[in-house]
Amino acid sequence: MLAVVPVLRLAVARYAVPPGVADRAGCDGCGAPVGLDRPLPALGPTARCPVCAGRVGAAPFAVEALLVVAVAVLALVDGAVAERAALAWWLGCAVPLVLVDLAVHRLPDRLTWPAALGTWALLGVAAATGAGAGAWLRAVITGVALGLAFATTTLLLGRRGFGLGDAKLALGVGALLGWQGWGAVVTGLVLTFLLSALVGVVLLASRRVGWSSHLPFGPFLVAGTCATLLLTG
Repeated sequence: MLAVVPVLRLAVARYAVPPGVADRAGCDGCGAPVGLDRPLPALGPTARCPVCAGRVGAAPFAVEALLVVAVAVLALVDGAVAERAALAWWLGCAVPLVLVDLAVHRLPDRLTWPAALGTWALLGVAAATGAGAGAWLRAVITGVALGLAFATTTLLLGRRGFGLGDAKLALGVGALLGWQGWGAVVTGLVLTFLLSALVGVVLLASRRVGWSSHLPFGPFLVAGTCATLLLTG
């Protein structure tokens, strides 16, 4: 598990930049390059630049904490090898996506598309080796339908709707939930919106956000999906 941390930390460091800004290649403070060829300490738990000691990417131990949660979800959800591989792939993409969305309110294509396509492909392998084509077809239909539904809110409501990043994340989310069955899709959406509403009310009551504030939806979508898989998987 620890071997994956530098890769995930690098993804957060690269893509946690505002829309329209080039991917980060190094430390914001001194410009020292950051990469997998020299992962420590910048891509380790301390997340500090080796030159100026400034923080690079995600906060210390944030990636590690989310990765522990992801591994726990994977361990608790039943399924064949290919099904678990699909979930592991999606969770590996979800960890940096959550941190990037929390930091800059965006879900980059370089993470959402691989998350969706890899999940679809691995579920296809699961269907071919035992589950049957019906489950995979339901998963794909659900993923596409959920993605289109989210994208439609963007076209109709603009900033008041979901972002296109949320729609792309929903492609993989819908596939995982659809694979479990239509009941899981409904449960996942209900839990996601309930969780986002609850957090929104708490933040409003504590005056940490206002009525016009925008909360990143990606973390709620990931959390609702994981909760549903634990309940139904």
